[in-house]
Order: sequence, then C-alpha cells, then structure tokens
Amino acid sequence: MMESLDILAAHVPDMRQGRGRIAGMLALACFALTTAGLLLVDRSWPAWSGLGQLAAVGLGFVLVSQFFWRRKEFQARWGERAYRNAFACYVLTGLPVMFAAIAHNSYLPGTRLLSGWAAWILVIPSLYFLLTGLALWVRGVLTFGFDNLAMLYVYFPAEGRLVESSIYALIRHPVYSAVIRIGLALGLWRGTWFSIAFGLFMPLGLSIWLRLVEEPELIERFGEGYAKYRRSTPAFWLPPWDARKFLRFLVIGK
Repeated sequence: MMESLDILAAHVPDMRQGRGRIAGMLALACFALTTAGLLLVDRSWPAWSGLGQLAAVGLGFVLVSQFFWRRKEFQARWGERAYRNAFACYVLTGLPVMFAAIAHNSYLPGTRLLSGWAAWILVIPSLYFLLTGLALWVRGVLTFGFDNLAMLYVYFPAEGRLVESSIYALIRHPVYSAVIRIGLALGLWRGTWFSIAFGLFMPLGLSIWLRLVEEPELIERFGEGYAKYRRSTPAFWLPPWDARKFLRFLVIGK
C-alpha cells in the first residue's frame, strides 16, 4: 500500500507538499454541491427527483470520461503535469458527483413498495449487498493500490503495475462491483420503485462505461490477452459456484 502511495506521489508532488487537502476539499465541495442540488429538486419538484439523479450520474460520467479522451491534449499542453491537471479537472469533480447521486438513492422521495413486516423482504438482501459491498471495497483498495485506483497508468502506461489476486479470476472489476452492491443495497433499503430500478440499472451503466471508455484503454495496454480475459471473466457478478472463493477473499484477502 505504501509503495502505491509513493508511486502516485512521485507524479503528484503536491501530495508531499501538503496540498492534498486542497484536492480533498475540491472533491468534498463537488459532493456537497451535487447533494444540495438533488435536495433542492427533492423539495421543490419531487416528481423530477429521479431525473435529477440520472442527470447527476450522467454529468459525472461525462466529466470522468474527459480524463481519458483528452489525454493527448493535456499531455501536449502540460507535459509531466498533464496527469495531475487532468485528474484535478475531471476525476476529482466527476467522481464526487456520481457518488452523491448513488448516496441519493438512500433518501430518494417516493412511496415504499412494501411496508411493515413485508419490508424485510427487501431489507435482508440490502444488508447482504451492503456488507459484501463494503468488504469488497476495502479489499479492492488494498489489493489494487492507490496508484491504480487513481488511474495513473492512463498517463504513465510504462509504470502501470499488473496486479495479481484471486479476485481477478472471479470478476474483472472488484471495486466497481463493490460500488454496484452498495448502490443496490441503498436502493433496496429505501424500497421505492425508482431506487430499486436505479440500483438494478447501475451494472448496465458501468458496463457501458467500461465498453466505451476504460476497457479500450486496457486492451490497448495488454492487447489480445485482456480481450480474451474479458470474454472469459464476468465484470461484476460471479457465478454462484464461486461464492465460497468470493467470501474467502472478503475475509482473508486471498
């Protein structure tokens, strides 16, 4: 973990100069502004809350995609500082917007589909997805490393690290799978038709993101080997017969 931080800090000197707080404040401000906008829509135009949530997700996707699609432009203009500037412009703004929209799934206006004792039909799987999602997020971060999570390899492909772990034999994108599980858990816990639909929609949205933006980058780096891996390994959901291996990874990280 410390090695991955050192790799990242080598290309983002601001981390060692005490300026990391500014990046954190920027991300927090984007999250807070998006949340405030969603709450305003909830209060003033509750019928449009779902549309506002989808718009926030779409805006987040558009922002983060520019980190990939404008790479050459930033490299030509900024050189070694291209990664730092692109990450600050697009990732530190786009990801908090998407996270705010996912969090909004837990307090989205609307009537619950089930009430009373029947609500436990949704609460029990919600707890399962929440606990496995949080555990998978922590394990994914520890396994993948901060340099890879911060997508340093996009701007410095020669320094990208190939991470080997048992989880990658089960699913291709464990961190994304964790986000999907948490979003679905929040949707089931809230229990409205739109919150559940949004949770179920997340795998489709992330699949589109992978096909259009992120996985072309990985295929460019690793060639036919990654294309073959993509065909043979699911992106987010593992088959039931691999559940034991999945739980083993969550518990002991192997």
